[in-house]
Amino acid sequence: MKTIQTLAVNAAVVALLFGLAGCAGMSQQDKNTAIGAGVGAVGGSVLTGGSAVGTVGGAAVGGVIGHEISK
Repeated sequence: MKTIQTLAVNAAVVALLFGLAGCAGMSQQDKNTAIGAGVGAVGGSVLTGGSAVGTVGGAAVGGVIGHEISK
């Protein structure tokens, strides 16, 4: 059951990243924010064993870091 949940979370993250890849009109700061959120989501998922809270938390932290790096 946990393997299916992990697979579903990872598939959702990959779908989100591919969806964001099509946004050619984004500024560099927007791109960094999206990349940070994607990487953070994957990292949070891996570190917490596929926990939804870990995935969302990782995405939030990664998005903030990506946003602030480009300033």
